[in-house]
Amino acid sequence: MPKRLLTLILAAILGVIPMASSAADTKPILDPENTVYLDLPDGRVVIQMRPDLAPNTVARIKELVRQGFYVGLNFHRVSPGVMAQAGDPRGEVTSGSGKRLKAEFSKAPHVRGTVSMARANDPNSADSQFFICFAPAPFLDNQYTIWGEVISGMEHVDAIKAGSPSDNGHVDNPTKIVRMQIAADVKDKK
Repeated sequence: MPKRLLTLILAAILGVIPMASSAADTKPILDPENTVYLDLPDGRVVIQMRPDLAPNTVARIKELVRQGFYVGLNFHRVSPGVMAQAGDPRGEVTSGSGKRLKAEFSKAPHVRGTVSMARANDPNSADSQFFICFAPAPFLDNQYTIWGEVISGMEHVDAIKAGSPSDNGHVDNPTKIVRMQIAADVKDKK
């Protein structure tokens, strides 16, 4: 065995040369068909959709995004330190696209960057409204359908105009969604 090869093998065994990087050192591999670009006034937020957790919800979100449903809609409810909610065409908390979704609850936790469906008291009342968590929110776990996670641009979510803590997060002059697209449909990925 050549001396150089023996030296490399010995170095690898002793840990001097890492043979593989850990999962924490690698970026997730994006599936363009399951990636959403959410463009806000301050920049782009990239959301990795989770069809493994909520296949029917992800399919509906893709339909709405491809129809241009979310373009220009407000983040109408923003609870500081908790979440920012959008997806109501009237800019309220009561309307949607008109198609209710069956709940797809999972054991996944609501952590900073989790994207989940808003709903009324009925677990099967989610429609088009979604929220993004600013911080861990374990009180939401197993009660709302998680369909994605922010993988970049969370600083732009943090810049969404906050609502009134005394008025259920209602926002005057709210931040609007500039554009929302499925990455597979976008030629310019900037």
